[in-house]
Amino acid sequence: MIQTLSSIYSAAAAWRRRRYARDPERRRRLARPVVSVGNLRVGGTGKTPVVERIARLLLEQGERPAILARGYARRTAADGATVVSDGTAIRADVDAAGDEPLMLARAVTGAIVVVGASRYLSGCLAERRLGATVHILDDGFQHVELARDIDLLVVSEEDLGDRPLPAGRLRESLAAASVADAAIVDAGYLSAAERVGRALGVPTVFCMTRVLGAPRMVSNHDSVVVPSGARVFAVAGVARPDRFFADVAAAGWQVVGTMRFGDHYRFGPRDVGRIAAGAKSTAAAIVLTTDKDAVRLAACDLGDLPIASVPLTATIEPADAFRDWLVARLREPRTPNPEPNPEPRTENPEP
Repeated sequence: MIQTLSSIYSAAAAWRRRRYARDPERRRRLARPVVSVGNLRVGGTGKTPVVERIARLLLEQGERPAILARGYARRTAADGATVVSDGTAIRADVDAAGDEPLMLARAVTGAIVVVGASRYLSGCLAERRLGATVHILDDGFQHVELARDIDLLVVSEEDLGDRPLPAGRLRESLAAASVADAAIVDAGYLSAAERVGRALGVPTVFCMTRVLGAPRMVSNHDSVVVPSGARVFAVAGVARPDRFFADVAAAGWQVVGTMRFGDHYRFGPRDVGRIAAGAKSTAAAIVLTTDKDAVRLAACDLGDLPIASVPLTATIEPADAFRDWLVARLREPRTPNPEPNPEPRTENPEP
């Protein structure tokens, strides 16, 4: 039965994609170029660090990028678009922004971040009121309603053996990958990434590696030195917590205990107490968590709990080749915008 449901789900996703491919006029087009970053798998593929890396790269090129996100799991999702960052200051809290958009807004100074159910309206606001010169569509591979100039697919070799929902973790079949302009493969070396690209039918391939940065205290964002070999208690409320725990161990810290929570989990006082008790019972020197969890934990009273977040950054290799390819694609002639941009509604006032 579950295999039948998976086939039906896959067929429906393929039909939807073909519908927009046959009639491109169905897609809405922003005035500025759109770079989509997405994936095939549900959760935990590393696309958020890729969005951050591309935003930094575009800032280095003199652009004013706007990250357009849905704002999944927001508590106060309002109609229209919500400005999380106008490029100079944070304008929304975690309840209005969502954890990942707020994390990106804090991580990439200078980038605009807007969330909303309609990425088109969010993009119109970013262009008309905030001066965006290019957009990064976060989690955009399946968001075919919005036209994009570059379609980037973040994948791993693990995806090749997976199946569509509900039998597996894929949002659509592997055949959909062939429409991507390039694949960014989570792999240790380029030859492995190229092998995955060939299997998916994507000729342009880059390699992504994930790197942990220096820990920062959740309470005040100050850097903290955690010596190699230190006893740490690791906490994660993300899609793939075991990956974070493995990264912490690989960085040289001694993971003496772990605690898992659901993705986008909303922490409360009882959870902080459980974390503190777990760290104490294992004689851990400090609690380490993800940047995404830190956004939600910061809203809690942490008391004297020593807890720090470990930022995860992505490198895309070959770095020069990726930069040159991206910039060249953005400079290609574009199809003119066929419709005037409407006046977008925004939850927070124009700064």
